[in-house]
Amino acid sequence: MAWAAEDQVVSDSNTGLALGGADPVAYFTDARPLFGRPELELSKFGTVWRFRNEGNRAAFIANPDIYKPRFGGYDPVAIGRGRSVPGHPLYWVVYGERLYLFFTEEARAAFLAEPDQILATAERKWPEVVRTIGR
Repeated sequence: MAWAAEDQVVSDSNTGLALGGADPVAYFTDARPLFGRPELELSKFGTVWRFRNEGNRAAFIANPDIYKPRFGGYDPVAIGRGRSVPGHPLYWVVYGERLYLFFTEEARAAFLAEPDQILATAERKWPEVVRTIGR
């Protein structure tokens, strides 16, 4: 499978880490961000992921599209406004079995007030927004 722009994931420009080093599976299994270990790293989607344990790493390898943040970790509220704003790993929601990150707590609250409406708008605008990432 070829890597596409849609697969791009927000990562730290200094470390190359996705989610600031948090384990993406922990958002689902522990209902909170927990840091992964350097010895349990995996490179995928143009970034480096860390995991707390081998089980979480194996779960991600088996289903990376489930565990990576939707919209590559860009804030869906901003996407709905036609902008690519990186989300922060501490402002998050698991909704509809997908992980979403937000730039601020206010954006997270706006999402929680109308998740289906915000997601519909973000899904519609994502193809045009993703073309502007990295320019």
